[in-house]
Amino acid sequence: MQITKRNVELRVDDSLMRVYVASPKPAGTYPGILFYSDIYQLGSPMIRLVNYLAGFGYVVAAPEIFHRIEPIGAVIEPDDLGRMRGNDDARRTAIAEYDADCRAVIDFLKADAAVNPDKIGTLGFCIGGHLSFRAAFQPEIKAAVCCYPTGISSGKLGQGIADTIQRVSEITGELLLILGTLDPHIPESDRHTLIKAITEANIPHQVFLYEAEHTFMRDDGYRYDAVAATSAWSEIITFLAKIFP
Repeated sequence: MQITKRNVELRVDDSLMRVYVASPKPAGTYPGILFYSDIYQLGSPMIRLVNYLAGFGYVVAAPEIFHRIEPIGAVIEPDDLGRMRGNDDARRTAIAEYDADCRAVIDFLKADAAVNPDKIGTLGFCIGGHLSFRAAFQPEIKAAVCCYPTGISSGKLGQGIADTIQRVSEITGELLLILGTLDPHIPESDRHTLIKAITEANIPHQVFLYEAEHTFMRDDGYRYDAVAATSAWSEIITFLAKIFP
């Protein structure tokens, strides 16, 4: 399916948040997906993933997660300095600010003429996986895909300690977790804690483990694994199609 691409600006608190939106080109009404990037924001690898998902029949809205700190349109380079910069931006962003951004994008999707307001989901990578998990606390979220989500078990997200793991029971939709068994940022103990919490809260979920490293779905890095990434995307598309037939 061909897609269209645009940027929109949403005012959240006193900050202007740019959101990249990819939509199916054929006229119609589609599910909406709140898409969260990793700490490097919306560089080419993330934009390719947004566009890829939109081509399966979704209106995908990807906000710049550090818009209160970085200039509009800023892309952080995925090198050592960029990693430090992205992690510093994450630490400087209040958890309540992440939540406010989430609410703003959900409201934008619900108001978009091309979106079915009863079919809203979310998908994210790394810190974005954590944000996607947290977005599932919102009642509109019917499906949340979390790809190697960092910091859920430890509460590491922004300023202070995130209460994400304590709020699992607030999730009313279904979850899909994509995890790498070679990922040092989400060790086995953290994976066990996360899956145990979801299971005990009776949240409908699926978990797929790959013998892969962190960010194995990002195609510009040395940890990229094409076979694992292709398999993960197949599971993601199948999952979303089940929730949003």
